[in-house]
Amino acid sequence: MGLSSVQERQTTLSHGVTHYLEAGEGEPLILLHGVGFWTGGDYWLANIVELSRHFHVFSPDFVGWGNGDRLRVEYSFAYLVDFVREFQDTLGISSAHIVGHSMGGWVAALLAYESPQRVRTLTLVGSGGMSTRTLSTMTKFQPPTREDILAHATKTLHAELPIAELVDTWYRRTLLAGAVESYQLILNHMNNSVHRARYHLGRRLQHIQCPTLVVWGAEDQTNPVSLGQEMHALLPNSQMVVIPGGHDCASENPEQFNQQVIQFIRTHARSSMEMDV
Repeated sequence: MGLSSVQERQTTLSHGVTHYLEAGEGEPLILLHGVGFWTGGDYWLANIVELSRHFHVFSPDFVGWGNGDRLRVEYSFAYLVDFVREFQDTLGISSAHIVGHSMGGWVAALLAYESPQRVRTLTLVGSGGMSTRTLSTMTKFQPPTREDILAHATKTLHAELPIAELVDTWYRRTLLAGAVESYQLILNHMNNSVHRARYHLGRRLQHIQCPTLVVWGAEDQTNPVSLGQEMHALLPNSQMVVIPGGHDCASENPEQFNQQVIQFIRTHARSSMEMDV
């Protein structure tokens, strides 16, 4: 089983068409990517194949990312959380194991807080949500060159992935009509200190009861390990693992990341729950 087993699909939600990747069978597992401009559900390509040996994996592009339709308005974390619920509804997934990286982790945690019946287990990877500081990478965003994307991919992607092909795909995505303007609208809202404080996870994590795995890269320069430790301390039913790598530890060190996630979910999966997919 290789990348050829991963199917590219699309579905229509209230905002328009959303693209997603799908592989495997069994209990549903949804992967939520971070805020990076050029990626989307394919951020998880280093992980999907192995995870799909154990679960039915779905990896959507958030609204505003990828090749799907975009909204030409600023929208909030709440909209992104509801996007996940609508994605579940459209595919008939009443609940799923949720894995979120960075911004995707922030959204995943908000989902578990607001809609606990939707989340079987929660995995937070270098997650956002514990800091109200604005980020210079958002404030000073400039569209990347192909060389920028190549440099990032070479540093953060596992060598077994088709890096050159992915870089070409991601660079073409940055050139889509309206992509930059739409992304800037997202950043305008997401990097507003008032909004970041409003959706801060500090008061919410203590109410999340589902089994939660906090995964962090030991060399994460974007969200330091101390933020993960704060999350772990607040989550009542959590465990934390620190693995080699930086903020993109899932793609830098996929073998260890996949092993940790599979073991955690299989240990905590509610086997009595009806399979949705």
